[in-house]
Amino acid sequence: MRNRGAVLVANVITGLALGFTVTNIGFGDYAELNRMFTFQDPRMLFAFAGAVGIIVVLFAVVGVRRTPGRIHGGVVPGGIMFGTGWAISGGCPAIPIIQVASGYLPALVTIAGVMVGMWLCRWANARFFQLDRGSCGL
Repeated sequence: MRNRGAVLVANVITGLALGFTVTNIGFGDYAELNRMFTFQDPRMLFAFAGAVGIIVVLFAVVGVRRTPGRIHGGVVPGGIMFGTGWAISGGCPAIPIIQVASGYLPALVTIAGVMVGMWLCRWANARFFQLDRGSCGL
């Protein structure tokens, strides 16, 4: 039986391994991310495309199937906001944590922006949109 401590230790080890890997291959570097978003260097774009391809093959082998149904109303605007924030700040929500751990302190502004954005999303959803919370935990 798994206990919470073992799960926490496994998550910490996995997170440290991810951070180490991301830092050593340069994906935590703001300049590298900027080059990807401005199409100056397609290396990261190919890495992401390769990861998606591997997952597609693994899902096919394991037999994971998407449940048919409607796309959640917040997927497209959320994706646009997520991508825009990533392009401006130089990282998805995990990368600024790696950047801070590497000594890049301006990433603290990105982390604060993520927290403010989450609060604004909850506020706007409660006040205006009332979207199904689904699995995103609004």
